[in-house]
Amino acid sequence: MFRPLFVFVGTRYTRAKRRNHFVSFISLTSMLGLALGVLVMILVLSVMNGFDREMRTRVLGMVPHATVESATPIDDWRSLGERVLKNPQVTAVAPFSQMQGLLTHEGKVQKVLINAVNPQEEAKVSNIGGFFVQGRLEDLQAGDFGIVIGDKAAEKLGVGMGDKITFVAPEVTVTPAGMFPRLKRFTVVGIFHVGVGEVDGFIAMTHLQDLARLRRWQGDQVQGLRLKFADLFQAPRVAWELAQTLGDRDYYARDWTRSHGNLYQAIRMEKAMIGLLLLLIVAVAAFNIISTLVMVVTDKKGDIAILRTLGATPRQIMAIFMVQGTIIGVFGTAIGAVLGILAALNISAGIESLESALGFKFLDSNVYFIDYIPSQLMLQDVLLVCGAALLLSFLATLYPAWRAARTQPAEALRYE
Repeated sequence: MFRPLFVFVGTRYTRAKRRNHFVSFISLTSMLGLALGVLVMILVLSVMNGFDREMRTRVLGMVPHATVESATPIDDWRSLGERVLKNPQVTAVAPFSQMQGLLTHEGKVQKVLINAVNPQEEAKVSNIGGFFVQGRLEDLQAGDFGIVIGDKAAEKLGVGMGDKITFVAPEVTVTPAGMFPRLKRFTVVGIFHVGVGEVDGFIAMTHLQDLARLRRWQGDQVQGLRLKFADLFQAPRVAWELAQTLGDRDYYARDWTRSHGNLYQAIRMEKAMIGLLLLLIVAVAAFNIISTLVMVVTDKKGDIAILRTLGATPRQIMAIFMVQGTIIGVFGTAIGAVLGILAALNISAGIESLESALGFKFLDSNVYFIDYIPSQLMLQDVLLVCGAALLLSFLATLYPAWRAARTQPAEALRYE
């Protein structure tokens, strides 16, 4: 099969088994360095994508995209929900009420935010149903004063299914004997595990009517509506517009960017910054090709001179060394891409096995918002990393190839 001269010679130089084995070793280390940079970049970007995905599906699946609330109890939430659903950006609504306080059991205390929900309606706006380890959301029945808590809260309080816990409300009841805190006994009917310390430790759920009775409201009165959007990034604008246009009372809106927006933006910024830093590592590995080719040019001066005397043009000489450097870049990038894809697909299981072997948890959910290493491999990230590595590898060939093309045959052969 016919191959151009520069391709034939360039591939022969890449193998370079004849005289200088040190040059071959440098070529190999350049290739492996580039492969390692590509591997690490694909792996880290996949992990950052995983954190981004878990933030959307777990945290923002539990936290409402937005809420429309009122300072006074809302009597007819169904008609309000029908008006809100007329907005094309809103895909579902559900009523809710909230109350902060303390849960106590046998002298143990845990702060809690109780979300009172309608179990049938809540499934439309929340994915909590998929995280239950015991019980289910439908076990919350009006009048039973049942409560659903996270596994971290259950562990801290030392309670399980069917146990009684006491909720201490941040209000007092005035009696002739004095002021006493408002207390209510709840029965644990469900335990969930989301994997997010903030949710598993401090969020609880009960039935809307039970919390209404505790707050001395009518059974059908609620604090507001939880909204689910087709595009959660539209939540701040649309929720504010809805609160302004409903108009029959003073409604106000809250959205996820106020409660978890900083965390989400931090993840996005970290991905960009880490990607940039890792790209510099790839650049360092790619520019090792420069030193490799400079050494090859020095080693092959006699060969270059002979090729020039046989009629090779400076352009062909330059192409020879560009082919050699590009081959190193292509093989290094390909090896790194394959290993990076395999690592990204197996990092979660690998870290989990390592944690089991060491008996140590790398991510503590009390510190981080999830307690495991997620990973999501995205094709565009792989293509971007490989493209950047190939481009840097090609650019690294230009200077050594230019030096080779400037070699003067007489000077090179003087001492041969």
